[in-house]
Amino acid sequence: MAHRPKSYHKSLCKQTTPSCKIPREKVVLHNPQVTYLSPIKETVSHFMFVHTFSVFYYIVLLFTIFCQICDAKASMVTSPQTKQECVILLHGLARTSGSMNKIARALKQNGYHVINISYPSRQKTIQELSEIAVSQGIARCAAHNAPNIHFVSHSLGGILVRYYLTRHNIENLGRVVMLAPPNQGSEIVDSWKNIPGFAAWNGPAGLQLGTNPTSIPRQLDPVNYPVGIIAGTKTINPLLSHFLPSPNDGKVSVESTKVEGMTDFITVPVSHTFIMRNNEVIAQIKAFLRSGSFSRK
Repeated sequence: MAHRPKSYHKSLCKQTTPSCKIPREKVVLHNPQVTYLSPIKETVSHFMFVHTFSVFYYIVLLFTIFCQICDAKASMVTSPQTKQECVILLHGLARTSGSMNKIARALKQNGYHVINISYPSRQKTIQELSEIAVSQGIARCAAHNAPNIHFVSHSLGGILVRYYLTRHNIENLGRVVMLAPPNQGSEIVDSWKNIPGFAAWNGPAGLQLGTNPTSIPRQLDPVNYPVGIIAGTKTINPLLSHFLPSPNDGKVSVESTKVEGMTDFITVPVSHTFIMRNNEVIAQIKAFLRSGSFSRK
């Protein structure tokens, strides 16, 4: 029906009856930027929004719980024997704890609580370093309430462990792995100790690692606890190897790494300097800490 103007209705009423009523125009407000919803549609829209938000919230919550369960399972991948046990790492002469970082990472992945000790190897005697380094490691393991305390040492670090254990008892002592330890001393010290600069570079502890009967390693008692020794047979320093019996790792001869009472012994084709970073060596460390013996194929 066509829309009539208001004047048309007025003229029509005058021609018909006085009681004629002029129909009111229907006013429609229109705002192209505003959408007007009926109460029913608004209620449905609100419900859908709340429902969608709730579903999203619970999806996020379930995903978070799932991640926590996965993390918990990952932390339980280790065997019961190694869970929460503590391993103290002791580096060698003129080195730092950074040289043992690869071992530290590997053992942490196996579930051990690892204490990687740095100590001033060139500034004090073996007697002093033993108390400083080993005591610190034990105290930190005790703070962790570790059921067992193991040691993994490189070179001089093994002598510190032996010296400490001849004077102290560790009730919850576990196993000890020594990498290239000069358990019978090193002929390098015998030949080079009087050369200018040797004492300054190696410090008091370095001068105590000779093969003569008065050297610290030769005065220590045989071991009476589980000890596994890994010796290197490859050298990167032919000059130093010239002063050592063969085979050797460039700093210590294979024969000099052995000690009376040791539990197990193996050799690997690596040098003294890099033995702690060798993958096979790290695998053997794990094997000995786990079972008390090295893995043999």
